Amino acid sequence: MAEPSAAAAGGLVAGSSTTSSVAFRWAGPASGPPPGKYLILNDGKVIGSVPGTVTSYRGTGLAPATAYQFRVAAVRGGKRSALSSVLVVATSRPPVSAARLDGRWTVGVKVVQGASDLRGIPKSHSWDESWRFSPRCAAGPCAVRLMGRFGRLRFKTTLARAGAVYRGKTVGNVFPCGSGSNSFPIRSTLRIRVKTAQVAGRAWSAGSWSGTMGIAAPYTSSGAFYCPASHQAVSLAASS
Repeated sequence: MAEPSAAAAGGLVAGSSTTSSVAFRWAGPASGPPPGKYLILNDGKVIGSVPGTVTSYRGTGLAPATAYQFRVAAVRGGKRSALSSVLVVATSRPPVSAARLDGRWTVGVKVVQGASDLRGIPKSHSWDESWRFSPRCAAGPCAVRLMGRFGRLRFKTTLARAGAVYRGKTVGNVFPCGSGSNSFPIRSTLRIRVKTAQVAGRAWSAGSWSGTMGIAAPYTSSGAFYCPASHQAVSLAASS
């Protein structure tokens, strides 16, 4: 006598979730033996199974802040039951401070203080630069290596991370003292602060950020020429 097909799983209920996992459970058969196993389906595709004596499942390795559609089918004697109703379960949403800062960005810079001490910048005191952030870890948010340009200075530095804020500094010849044959370099210190603002994509990467840069130029002289100490404040903004 052929073994009867297993009854369909019912009563799917969501359990706890994290930023990368979800859990749910269902009701086993009201009477009779349990099925040989349960198949777990996501968006119509089988992604796993559990023994027929188990009526719960946790999916892992999922994207944050994302909804997933699960169904369950019971299997007995090689025969699959009807699919359960659809259960939609979402992973939890991490804070913006957990966003990963990565990739190449076009950065809008604007000198908001001290522009009168500079030469060779646009009259609007604003322009675009290209910066690239490379995380110092394989996954998740962490300190980043920053390669960028500001004025005539190409720089590399590391920004340490604290929550959504990254900080670091570099030293170099941002803007020279004087012009033409009388110009000479100034070793200015740039202090950079970047804060992630929004998130884009399933990888939970920063989708926009804003920041500030403080430039401190010391008194510098060469022969009969000199430039007094100066300070500039710069605003930074970028979006994907």
